[in-house]
Amino acid sequence: MLSASHDFYKKEAAYDNEIKDKNRQRMGLFVTLLALALVTVVVMLSRRGVAKERKRSDELLANILPAETAQELKNNGVAKAKAHNGVTIVFADIKNFTLIAGSLEPQVLVELLGKYFSEFDSIITSLGLEKIKTIGDAYMFVSGLHGDSKKSALSVVTASVKMISAIEKLEEEMNAKYGVSFSFRIGMHTGKVVSGVVGTVKYAFDIWGNAVNLASRMEENSLPGKINVSEDTYQIIKDVFECESRGKLLVKNGGERGMYFVSNKNA
Repeated sequence: MLSASHDFYKKEAAYDNEIKDKNRQRMGLFVTLLALALVTVVVMLSRRGVAKERKRSDELLANILPAETAQELKNNGVAKAKAHNGVTIVFADIKNFTLIAGSLEPQVLVELLGKYFSEFDSIITSLGLEKIKTIGDAYMFVSGLHGDSKKSALSVVTASVKMISAIEKLEEEMNAKYGVSFSFRIGMHTGKVVSGVVGTVKYAFDIWGNAVNLASRMEENSLPGKINVSEDTYQIIKDVFECESRGKLLVKNGGERGMYFVSNKNA
């Protein structure tokens, strides 16, 4: 009996130890699985955060650079300068801006500019055009950097007509809210340009060439509420848009240039 009892307790102890070992193994496996799950969650959240930040970075880059140039910078770290033919450049400038700005509070001035320029942004984005920059009270955009010059010229004229219409619609609202509204002159020219990215901090995409200067001269020789186009642009758009000849006018550093007003009937 004593021998049997001893064997029983001995086996019971061994069984208890076996159960404890198995419980420890189960617990170790559970802890390992839990740790793996936590690591998986952390990795997934980290990747999601990186993807979110990358998306935000891409959106910011796309907001200041053309898509092709942004991709080139991401892939190579640099963007090569390119030559383009048949690019139509547009400038929109506010009449008597300096005089008006001097009578407004800074916050009101910025709000006014933001209202008009946001409308312009919406119009050119909807037509797939490329905003270059704002220069004080001047708004500059182009078309034709990556496509057909005729289609591009027609697109920027369409955008300009829509801009004039938007300016007219904003007049009553701006006068009621701020006591003042802006009147814009618009001018454009079609020609050759070079595009590229300058600087290493706060990247700036820009275009250069005599065509840019002539587009600026077209704006300077325009009138409030009018779209003044050069002879070169007119020859591309004349079969689609009704235009009024202004004859040849002298422009700074450009000699005499044929100019045309796009008819308001096109609106």
